[in-house]
Amino acid sequence: MSVHVLGVRHHGPGSARAVRVELERLRPDVILIEGPPEADPLIPLAQELEPPVALLAHVPGAPANAAFWPFAGFSPEWQAILYGTSAGVPVRFCDLPAAHSLADDRDREISALRADPIGSLATAAGYDDPERWWEDVVEHRGDTPFEVIAEAMAAVREGYEPDEGEARREAHMRKTLRAALKQGYGKIAVVCGAWHVPALAGPLPPATADNALLRGLPKVKAELTWVPWTYGRLASWSGYGAGITSPGWYHHLFTAPDRPVERWLAAAAAVLRDEGLAVSSAHVIESVRLAAGLAALRGRPLAGLSEVTEAARAVLCEGDDLAVELIQRRMVVGDRLGHVSDGTPMVPLQRDLREQQRRLKLKPEALDREIDLDLRKPLDLDRSHLLHRLRLLGVGWGTPGQARGKGTFRETWTLQWRPEHDLALIEHAALGTTVGAAAAQRARDLAGAPVAALADLTSLVEQCLLAELSAALPEVLAALSAKAALDTDVTHLMAALPAMVRAHRYGDVRGTSAEGLAVIVRSMLDRICVGLPVAVAGLDDDAAADLLKHVDAVHAAVALLPDPPPPAETAPPAVEGVSSEGGETGAAPRSRWLVTLRGISDRQDLHGLIEGRLTRILLDSGELQDAGDRMSRAMSRGQTPARAAAWVEGFLAGGGLLLVHDQRLLALVDGWLTGLSDDQFTDVLPLLRRTFGSFAVPERRAIGERVRSAGQVEAEGEQDVDERRAAAAVATVLTIIGSTSGREAGG
Repeated sequence: MSVHVLGVRHHGPGSARAVRVELERLRPDVILIEGPPEADPLIPLAQELEPPVALLAHVPGAPANAAFWPFAGFSPEWQAILYGTSAGVPVRFCDLPAAHSLADDRDREISALRADPIGSLATAAGYDDPERWWEDVVEHRGDTPFEVIAEAMAAVREGYEPDEGEARREAHMRKTLRAALKQGYGKIAVVCGAWHVPALAGPLPPATADNALLRGLPKVKAELTWVPWTYGRLASWSGYGAGITSPGWYHHLFTAPDRPVERWLAAAAAVLRDEGLAVSSAHVIESVRLAAGLAALRGRPLAGLSEVTEAARAVLCEGDDLAVELIQRRMVVGDRLGHVSDGTPMVPLQRDLREQQRRLKLKPEALDREIDLDLRKPLDLDRSHLLHRLRLLGVGWGTPGQARGKGTFRETWTLQWRPEHDLALIEHAALGTTVGAAAAQRARDLAGAPVAALADLTSLVEQCLLAELSAALPEVLAALSAKAALDTDVTHLMAALPAMVRAHRYGDVRGTSAEGLAVIVRSMLDRICVGLPVAVAGLDDDAAADLLKHVDAVHAAVALLPDPPPPAETAPPAVEGVSSEGGETGAAPRSRWLVTLRGISDRQDLHGLIEGRLTRILLDSGELQDAGDRMSRAMSRGQTPARAAAWVEGFLAGGGLLLVHDQRLLALVDGWLTGLSDDQFTDVLPLLRRTFGSFAVPERRAIGERVRSAGQVEAEGEQDVDERRAAAAVATVLTIIGSTSGREAGG
């Protein structure tokens, strides 16, 4: 019997090639691989998978308690699995079971967060790329690389005492190795991280010590499956500490049949050309020469990632950092997303999503992809429903953006699939077997939560309509109406109303029934109109600013509400829990709202910010004819500069064009400003800067021009006009505009 321990660098293409060659030479009877042994039944599926993929271990009912073991095509463990499954050699995982590692937080991170010993050796030798060190120091030597690795690791670990978690892992590896020997396998190959080689090679310690370490470990029920992975997740900057930052480069090194530098730079040129940059074959040739020259200067037999990146920056990108970043994102990291077969264990929710992705022609991709949906088209409407349902389930595959063009029938989404989405689907598997059923149950659960706020419930109604969850909508509406009837805080009602108004519109835009929403919306608006006059009293600066946001939001929402239908003989049934009291329920919502604002605006106890904003809203709505007089009173000498500045801030929050077109209002503001003392001006300057800084640049420029021209006219004063010399010009102008008096004036 013989045991061959092959120490590797996780996700290292050099290690992967060496493992495949060594296994083909050894032809072992069994292969043991670092990984959770509960995944042994999943190994035969490897031939049907497309890497990168990962083993997902999770605890049912506690999805946050999970761990991933990722594999790329250039991972040596993956190559060992492929060799074993194709050659009919038994393959087993030998690491500490997931049932134990998930039960102990200290063991949960698995090997992903362990130090990279080969990387450490490369750094000590002056290399910035561990793969280049492997090529230069290991593979270019004549002897077997694994003997060199074992010798180096033995030297590194001399006098080292592993911590408790690492000791348990290595104890279980030895236990699995002893079991294979006892079963009579004559030639055993062990593929593990190079760091563990000294613990597994040579004579094994007594089994009693290892059994003592493993006795009494905490244990949980763990379930495992394969899930798609991405190169972005393999890269350490994307959040997974796998110890590599360039999976795309490693994939290239592993798959390129020859001339890897030339092929890489030619592919980089193609990426730049796809973005409209002018890159010729001469650029590629020169960049190859530069990369080779840099490698020679640094004493390296072959250009590595740093050399080709510098060559690409200098020649292909001509020093443009954005172009270099494009190569980094597209090629060095890469956008590859793995794929698992239909035979892979999945919860019904995952299978339903896969079927819908096929039906709706929405392919999961690792890189951001933007799509525009026209909700008038059945296919796009179904896509919208699916993406909104997934968001309700916490699966953020799609992120809604600002739709291009006008109209509420358009949506823009940015799609990016992440491995964590499978975990979210598993988490919600108990809610239903389809995405629609699970999302509907999730909505019911959220509506029934005792701590659900009014704004949360209105947002939930909106989500139900966007996702077309008609089965859950009645329960959500009932919870909303009950909450609205009991909530006496007007700011809560104001925060909730905009989402309700948007939801009310979807019945027309998306063809979704929202019966009962109109009654709830009108009841909420009536309560707002009754409670707002009390809410505006006695506000400090912060409270006034917060209330102003609610006022603006409600005002924008009320503009979207249709006028009530003419009264019918039979009143519509009321929604349970919603009171019809609150004032002029028969009036149009906009009229009811503006009457409330008009009554508040005449009060003398308002904060300046609120009074100024209400004045502007009423002026823009055509409800005020004395805005100039109100501004004059607000900025009179009887008012403090701070209150006057707050009034101006509220009044001009809607934009500065009003000052461009109304000379009187501009003169009032200008006169008030010029009349301030130096100290007063310094006190109000932050408010003024915030107010005028919010204007668009053309607006600020136009206001400045109007102020300057007014000052020039005032400085020049009135000039005498020679009516005799002007008569001819006046006659010509009158003739052009078609006035018959023009000829008389000229005659």
